[in-house]
Amino acid sequence: MILGDQLNYQHSWFSEPDPEVVFLLMEMRQETDYVTHHVQKVVAFFSAMRSFSRFLAEGGHRCMYLTLDDPANAQSLTQNLDWIISREGFTAFRYLLPDEFRLDKQLHDYCKKLGIPSQVEDTEHFITDRSFLQTFFAGKKTYLMESFYRELRKHYQVLVNGDQPIGDRWNFDVENREAIAAVSEVPEGKGFANDVADLLQLLDSSGVNTIGSVPATGLDWPIDRRQSLESLHYFCEELLPHFGKYQDAMHTESIYLYHSKLSFALNTKMLSPMEVIRKVESLWRQRPQAYPLAGIEGFIRQILGWREYMRGVYWATMPEYAERNYFGHTAKLPSFFWTGDTKMNCLKHAIKQSLECAYAHHIQRLMITGNFALLAGVHPDEVDRWYLGIYIDAIEWVEITNTRGMSQFADGGLVGTKPYVSSANYISKMSNYCGTCFYKKDKKTGANACPFNSLYWAFYERNRPLLEKNPRIGFVYRTLDRMQNKQELLQQAEMYLASLDDC
Repeated sequence: MILGDQLNYQHSWFSEPDPEVVFLLMEMRQETDYVTHHVQKVVAFFSAMRSFSRFLAEGGHRCMYLTLDDPANAQSLTQNLDWIISREGFTAFRYLLPDEFRLDKQLHDYCKKLGIPSQVEDTEHFITDRSFLQTFFAGKKTYLMESFYRELRKHYQVLVNGDQPIGDRWNFDVENREAIAAVSEVPEGKGFANDVADLLQLLDSSGVNTIGSVPATGLDWPIDRRQSLESLHYFCEELLPHFGKYQDAMHTESIYLYHSKLSFALNTKMLSPMEVIRKVESLWRQRPQAYPLAGIEGFIRQILGWREYMRGVYWATMPEYAERNYFGHTAKLPSFFWTGDTKMNCLKHAIKQSLECAYAHHIQRLMITGNFALLAGVHPDEVDRWYLGIYIDAIEWVEITNTRGMSQFADGGLVGTKPYVSSANYISKMSNYCGTCFYKKDKKTGANACPFNSLYWAFYERNRPLLEKNPRIGFVYRTLDRMQNKQELLQQAEMYLASLDDC
């Protein structure tokens, strides 16, 4: 059996056809319905799965593909396995390690009761195994990503000379934080026009509830190995030289800027992380003048560092991690998260873009939508469901650790050393959102005062018992306690908190 995010064209399973083996892929309501997904996410997964089944058939493999509308489809992974195994008389069952805890448990429990031998094997995709991070940080209360990242750099000899980093620094993050003033020279990006009309009809006739829409020109995301490699090549040649410098920038006139759009191809395993890392590193070695080292290191850190790290955190802490709510937040997600209809220009752009493209880059997710949700005290469950549903690359192992951990600090500091919150100052510095906003970025109180400003200070005041002793944010409380208009600020925040939907 191959799950929808296990489309590894290079897996050893597919090196030689075996007439005794049948590969099974299934479209199921179990997977379309556990949260409300973006329609582009659902059709992208189904398109990629169908492309993969064609790849198998063309390679001489026997393949069984169960479509969503097949009359025999029970829409449940285990129920489908039951009747397929029984009907076909299969004598053994093999599957690849799932990347989501719920599927891992479902299959583990199923196989304990299965009447035929079963075996689980590795997906041959990730750089580290599930348990590596937990072993690496054994006995530690926090998991410092930087030490994890350096260990992998040295072990796999990535941007190092022996055990020392090239450029004499492990991290060039401080050089990768520039805003972008004009986007006229930013390339359009490598897009596709995959025809998914039949899949849209399938979802409609099946009653699958989704959010967002698909452009009239077709699905813009890669759906097979060839398109994934085209995306990688385009990113390396056209975007990577400028990626690092502007990776945190935001602009109303460019959705993707210099970002790669490789996350869906990576998270479905059509691309492997190490092949991406090696290609990027080799380009720098061949043409160091064209590829600034700071940008190369910054990009590699996102894959070798954050991606592997977040997966390790997931398997070290689940299922308990999904219950963490350090601040005890209880608020509902504001209704404008589903429409983008808000007077806050930054949120309007980030949310409407997400609804339109099933995508927002990491700073939009962290410092716009996530920042506001944290300042507003939204329950982490609400935030999780939104992020998991709306983004095309969101699979729980990477979504929940970034959302509940990095973005919402709901784990109390296991992943992040401090909450990632800001006032309007940061947003203004890194984007052009504030210039045309209904609210005034420099106003903290009064009419048209930017909600981020008062909510920022109110968040720290409200959570003083939990945060005041944090060495990274002691200065915040010293500043807050010197403010002459502190009570006015807190009252302004209470006004916004009482009517979040109207912001």
